[in-house]
Amino acid sequence: MLYTTRTDTDKRRDFRRRLDSGELLRMPGAFNPLSARLIERRGFDGVYVSGAVLSADLGLPDIGLTTLTEVAGRTRQITRVTDLPTLADADTGFGEPMNVARTVQELEDAGLAGLHIEDQVNPKRCGHLDGKQVVDAETAVRRIRAAVDARRDPDFLIVARTDIRASEGLRATIDRARRLVDAGADAIFPEALRTLDEFARVRAAIDVPLLANMTEFGKSDLFTPDQLSDAGVNIVIWPVSLLRMAMGAADRGLSTLLDQGSLTDRLDEMQHRRDLYDLLDYESYSGFDSSVFNFRLEDD
Repeated sequence: MLYTTRTDTDKRRDFRRRLDSGELLRMPGAFNPLSARLIERRGFDGVYVSGAVLSADLGLPDIGLTTLTEVAGRTRQITRVTDLPTLADADTGFGEPMNVARTVQELEDAGLAGLHIEDQVNPKRCGHLDGKQVVDAETAVRRIRAAVDARRDPDFLIVARTDIRASEGLRATIDRARRLVDAGADAIFPEALRTLDEFARVRAAIDVPLLANMTEFGKSDLFTPDQLSDAGVNIVIWPVSLLRMAMGAADRGLSTLLDQGSLTDRLDEMQHRRDLYDLLDYESYSGFDSSVFNFRLEDD
């Protein structure tokens, strides 16, 4: 009922323990708190919050227009409704090293288990678009050092994302990953790798967990968790999948509504009210106020 029953400290500690075990953690992207609860209900290992999804939800392109306040607000809404650890996209840290430090502490306070900071220039752009530019190695290192120095909970995961593969190739990706690990990064997120062999080569070059982004319509093929695990990946995210599916279904539903005047033909595609109430744990609220839940749903 209401919010998570686990403390932020416990979720972070468990997240670290599972990462240390070497298993692959599966973290679909939540586009709102309710979808985060569904991710937990279906048995996944964690929740991811995508910057691209937050931007899209606000009707904006993913080009660095969202603010720290907006990201902190949305992640707080999500972390408090799930017992799972939540990892979030913090873009470039919303500025330079002092801004990165503040970003880490604000998102710690929002209940996250970790975040990733990338090495793109400001303003950034979606990691699977062409024309990305990255900062020099020293600037990227300063961002990660600031993030590591700013955290107060040592179990809060600092993931360094590098987008250098698109502009300078795999060798540059490996070189930068090593520099970021030396700067204190707890995990590496090499964006837009193209093959399992590329993941395996980055894995062999570093001694911290490796994250893979399996976004649809991007630069990477859509590998399965088993394939990624065999390549040495420790975290896999599907950042925009649920939003894409939900928006596709909404578009089809609106077309049907225009054409037929009702959604009778699409009822079997909808989440039933009974399932929604179950996901919300509606009935447990009666322990506080019997007037909140004092009805029965008739069988259809």
